[in-house]
Amino acid sequence: MSFQRYVALGDSFTEGVGDPDPTRPNGVRGWADRVAEVLGRDNPRFGYANLAIRGRKLPAILDEQLEPALALEPDLVTIYAGANDILRPKVDIDGLAERYDDALTRLAGTGARLVVFTAFDPGGSAIYRPLRGRFALYNEFVRDSARRLGADVVDFWRMREYRDWRYWDPDRMHLGPAGHQRMATEVLDTLAVPHALEALPLHDAPPLSRAEQHRENLDWVRTMAIPWVHRRLTGRSSGDGLDPKRSTLLPID
Repeated sequence: MSFQRYVALGDSFTEGVGDPDPTRPNGVRGWADRVAEVLGRDNPRFGYANLAIRGRKLPAILDEQLEPALALEPDLVTIYAGANDILRPKVDIDGLAERYDDALTRLAGTGARLVVFTAFDPGGSAIYRPLRGRFALYNEFVRDSARRLGADVVDFWRMREYRDWRYWDPDRMHLGPAGHQRMATEVLDTLAVPHALEALPLHDAPPLSRAEQHRENLDWVRTMAIPWVHRRLTGRSSGDGLDPKRSTLLPID
């Protein structure tokens, strides 16, 4: 199938955080750009917009991105939302799912091919494992909406390779380049789009002693976790002041 108008919605996952490229808007590439590069190859009519902004929770994604996405009249839409909400101390998952379903219904009603994602499985992470039940419940709502609407599901939850931290950025919150490449492959395969994407090499870190692991974890808490918590407590976001990386449909190299 040939797509002409691809619009991506979401948060840092879709924006491409963790896959740095200073030549691109907001300084990142990401799986959505990688998908668009394949879809746009040898297709001069192809346009791609990416409305995602890092740090956005589901209500903000829908408030800020849904109407602009609909106005672009896409024939392909990908959307990922909800993970930032689930990570908060308190969350109304039923309320989130109801609002998300309403938005997905509107997107599916355009006739565009709709691709949604489950959230990742944090069972392999000591940090995020306590929230596993929340993620599992949220994913069931996503799958139910997708079945009802005939949307495609990229089942992040069942992609067990992501328990390997080599697919992730050192911040342990975002995919790294290899993770974004793997996700792009999964999206294209879900769409049954031929491609020549290959897995990026995974680099083995030297084995660490128990003391070195402890120092590394403490450094992560100091440089990554504490700033994240501080932003949550002060009502700020890593996406404050950022515009969408591609607010309108444009070709992509």
